[in-house]
Amino acid sequence: MNHPKRYLITAALPYANGLKHIGHLAGAYLPADTYVRYLKAQKRDVVFVCGSDEHGTAIPIQATKEGTTAQAIIDKYHPIIAQNFKDLGIAFDIYHRTSDPLHHETAQEFFTVLNNNADLEIKESEQYFDESANSFLADRYIKGTCPNCAYESAFGDQCERCGKSLSPDELINPVSTLSGNKPIKKATKHWYLPLDRHEDFLREWILKDHAADWRSTVLGQCKSWIDGGLQARAVTRDLDWGIKVPLAEADGKVLYVWFDAPIGYISATKQWAIENDKDWKPYWQSKDTKLVHFIGKDNIVFHCIIFPVMLKLHGDILPDNVPANEFMNLEGDKMSTSRNWKLEMQDYIDDFINKENGGPQLADALRYYLTQIAPETKDSEFTWKGFQDANNSELVNIFGNFINRALVLMHKLCKSKVPPLHVDLLDELDKATIAEISTATKKVESLLEQYKFRDALFEVINLARTGNQYMQKKEPWILAKQLDENGQITIEAQQQINNCLHICLQICANLAILVNPFLPFTATKICYLLKVVPKILEWENAGKLHLLRVGYTLRPPELLFRKIEDTEVAYQIEKLQKALETSKQESAAIPEIAAEKTIAPLKPEIVFDDFAKIDLRVGTIVSAEKVEKADKLLKLEVDLGFETRTIVSGIAMHFNPADIVGKQVSVVVNLAPRKMRGIESNGMILMAEDASGKLHFINIISDEE
Repeated sequence: MNHPKRYLITAALPYANGLKHIGHLAGAYLPADTYVRYLKAQKRDVVFVCGSDEHGTAIPIQATKEGTTAQAIIDKYHPIIAQNFKDLGIAFDIYHRTSDPLHHETAQEFFTVLNNNADLEIKESEQYFDESANSFLADRYIKGTCPNCAYESAFGDQCERCGKSLSPDELINPVSTLSGNKPIKKATKHWYLPLDRHEDFLREWILKDHAADWRSTVLGQCKSWIDGGLQARAVTRDLDWGIKVPLAEADGKVLYVWFDAPIGYISATKQWAIENDKDWKPYWQSKDTKLVHFIGKDNIVFHCIIFPVMLKLHGDILPDNVPANEFMNLEGDKMSTSRNWKLEMQDYIDDFINKENGGPQLADALRYYLTQIAPETKDSEFTWKGFQDANNSELVNIFGNFINRALVLMHKLCKSKVPPLHVDLLDELDKATIAEISTATKKVESLLEQYKFRDALFEVINLARTGNQYMQKKEPWILAKQLDENGQITIEAQQQINNCLHICLQICANLAILVNPFLPFTATKICYLLKVVPKILEWENAGKLHLLRVGYTLRPPELLFRKIEDTEVAYQIEKLQKALETSKQESAAIPEIAAEKTIAPLKPEIVFDDFAKIDLRVGTIVSAEKVEKADKLLKLEVDLGFETRTIVSGIAMHFNPADIVGKQVSVVVNLAPRKMRGIESNGMILMAEDASGKLHFINIISDEE
């Protein structure tokens, strides 16, 4: 396989406006770290960059909440986030920050190049302005009534109740969050990136050049954006917190955070180069470099459409892959910082790693479970019970148990030394097990190259499972009972014991290499027990049989992992529920910003006979599938008892098609047919929305009826 000359790996810059939760860790940072550790074990030239995103309205908003300044907020959270990553084994080559002067200089230079090349457009528009605060209002500084669900505290960019993306102009009765006053419209000039000029390039580059190697979820979202028609996007905004636009006529304006943040990858690389006496340019400007962005799915549009256009215009390389992950939920619900429904990295570190019975092994336990349930192709869910089972059943009982048994039996049956391998006595089981070491290595390597980290980790654990099964079949403890007339183990039995434990110990050494990208602390501990230097973890050693020298004395066994107790799980679930309840109480105590309450006007009066015309029937969903090119639509086949009908319903954002097959639903069956995306829909599914905006099926006929 021909590999690139060098690699530049990025992980999405986290906002330095608060602590980050394990959903962030699982989405971008853990898979990136796993991939980088693998590349470095392969001795490839790789730089892994990240840093804090310290601009945008999220920072001053948090400063207002905490009664301090924006600078104080980023200075508070930047070092905490950096240490959290370190405690959990995320090994960046540099963790930079966008408030650094080098980043300001880099972002301003980037803007200047695009502006001088006429790659930006200048437009004048009317935007909301708070007269009493003498300030233009960013989207998050405007609240009003959501036109979709009538929630009275929707922000200017999104309604947090129904999740609908909004613009300030869509809000009903908007008010400024700075003063509570109604804003006015005022003309302002801004610079825009005309994405519409680059649709053909993006369609060719993404949908053709990368159709075979990018994740289908990434391709699907990109296609939806492109097919929907790209629009010019403002790269500047009226705000007093951010990177100043380097133009005299742009006084009071800063670069939009979405524009400056990804440039942070470049400034971080520059800082790394300064600190390591390297040249940063080949990592961004040479076609011999492979650029890979690790992100969550909410960042796909920025890293697959907007930033590539910026890079192309600036003369830099384009990303080779963007293996974006879906979202990770927590105990049956979406993680939410505002509702306190989250597990922050700091909380896990405090409750498990920094405790007396904690340590790095429990950092690896979290890394293991998050990789095992990685949302690579669809949303996944973290549960404390699942975490406990993964740790106890797999890390403790399979992986750790195998290595511990191998060391215990070696000390007991082989005089604490690596026994010799009697090649002439190898049987078919021995040979098959030896072959499995090489096979597992090839599988893990292939899967890591494809960014299939979940499957690759399974193969590592499966090798440990193979080792356990092999040892169980060989039963060296039974062979040890075959004694000669002097009460010693017979020569034949000892030779078979030697072969078994030699193979098991070589599997242990290989497991250290294979597990290192995933569980680095565990790999280091195995090296300690086997008395080998970390250099053995280089990938060229994987799959080999003679990693441990015959006759070498190894250290006494120590448990690699400890069990997670039921009491710990119960405590965490109780803690989560208490945090949610506290959040509800605090929200209830905070008065809403005064805004005129808007009630949608009543529709024309109807009589009972009008309502009686509606024919409601209960049917069963027999099949469900997503409608092509429509993110919100599902095509349903519903069995009504007397016939099966096709119904198109806008519920794709709320339900997985496979999960609703077999569900009973209420259907308006005498609604006139309507074509949606070329599909004739014959009926309407009745749904109900709860307070959180979640949809539920309605069955209007009770069991008694």
